[in-house]
Amino acid sequence: MDPHLLIEQLDAGAAALAGVTAGLSSSQAAWRPEPGQWSLLEIACHLLDEEREDFRVRLDFTLHRPGEPWPTIDPDGWVLAHDYSARDFALTMEDFARERRRSLEWLRGLSNPDWDAAYTHPKLGVIRAGDLLASWCAHDVLHLRQMARWHWRRLQETAGPFATGYAGQW
Repeated sequence: MDPHLLIEQLDAGAAALAGVTAGLSSSQAAWRPEPGQWSLLEIACHLLDEEREDFRVRLDFTLHRPGEPWPTIDPDGWVLAHDYSARDFALTMEDFARERRRSLEWLRGLSNPDWDAAYTHPKLGVIRAGDLLASWCAHDVLHLRQMARWHWRRLQETAGPFATGYAGQW
């Protein structure tokens, strides 16, 4: 693993997330494909919370506080506890971009990090610092996929009476 490539992937991931959300209003971003599925606003809020409270924090603990328990997180609970539905979409994306820049600055400033440093998670087992970095990148990709699916579903709803079949199948 080349951690520098993964760090650059995080930078590219932020640009991709900004691109797939550009120009959407809060009301557009609040649309849900189906009851129980996240809106684009909720996905953006989740990304922001994960940036601030999960990946960077837990990687810091793994690298610099060996043996200390990770702070607890509650991604599902944050939806209500952090009142995602009341947030402004554009401001949330700006906050995410700012937090990602902080993360990238922090990552690029690490001096000789031990990517094999590990934490033993009570449910997931041994997780190395490098695993966290790679998972951070994967998290972006998973949510980019989710956002692409959101856009597809939204297009299906708004394109009528026209059909999208000529484009191909999802």
